[in-house]
Amino acid sequence: MKSESEITSVLPWQDFSAEDDFKVWRETKICACKQLSELPPVKMDSLMSCTASARNELIARCEIANYALYQVREAEKTVEADCEALAGFARGLGFSLPEDHRSAGEWGVVALHTSSASSKNGYIPYTTRPLNWHTDGYYNPGSSPVKSFILHCHRPSEMGGENQLADPEAVYLRMREENPDFVRALMHPEAMTIPENREPDGSLRPASVGPVFFADDVSGRLQMRFTARSRSIEWRRDATTKKATEWLIDWLQGDDPLIRNIRLDPGQGIVCNNVLHNRTGFGNGTDLGSTRVMLRVRFHERLREDRHGTT
Repeated sequence: MKSESEITSVLPWQDFSAEDDFKVWRETKICACKQLSELPPVKMDSLMSCTASARNELIARCEIANYALYQVREAEKTVEADCEALAGFARGLGFSLPEDHRSAGEWGVVALHTSSASSKNGYIPYTTRPLNWHTDGYYNPGSSPVKSFILHCHRPSEMGGENQLADPEAVYLRMREENPDFVRALMHPEAMTIPENREPDGSLRPASVGPVFFADDVSGRLQMRFTARSRSIEWRRDATTKKATEWLIDWLQGDDPLIRNIRLDPGQGIVCNNVLHNRTGFGNGTDLGSTRVMLRVRFHERLREDRHGTT
């Protein structure tokens, strides 16, 4: 009998004829994800002192559910110190160079907080407004997809700011249960287009055309590229694609137990293979020291996996 981790790693998800394999994987995936959701975050003394056992536990949880939560006992006192510690933590997990993001600081980490700076004007992550469901970097070209990220809470908001998480494999599971043709439609290489956009620095970000479901080129594991936004997006003009996106957006608004609800406290964070996520609106306190600050670092590679899937 295969272990839970082996089953979740080797599902031939692009082979719709493997119905028996899918049914076995489905039951194992649901059971394993339910068990993981009941576990507390992985405990560490600090980001810079992640033990081998804690690191292995984070990797094992990501292998099954594509995300893992952690909690450090000793939070850093400044944003700069937390950014440096987060970069060291990422290296310890096996990540190499982070994404070259325009807002990243010295350590490749982006500090997400409310800002009136012109370079951040119009970007919802730097406001208190809610963020709709999306994967990070959905606007990136196919040659440089965001495959993973770490989100770390330096300071939470006074109220609100909750997140929901949805594992791409769980999305695939529910969609395939509903209608396999929906999955096929969203695997099309022209399923979703993000039109070109003029960046604040004047540079032009070209249009990004690609599938919603795609295979990681190293492991073969399923990845997603998705946004629930209704503006500045073009879906393939196909009846099945339209129905698939409508179904997916409706499902994400529901209360499926495979969708995780969390609110990060100071020193808590998420390591993930770019799962779908959202954020509720939030309110800051009245002074600068009570402003919500989340630290994010993104990568073009998945978290190290001991087992590889199939392509």
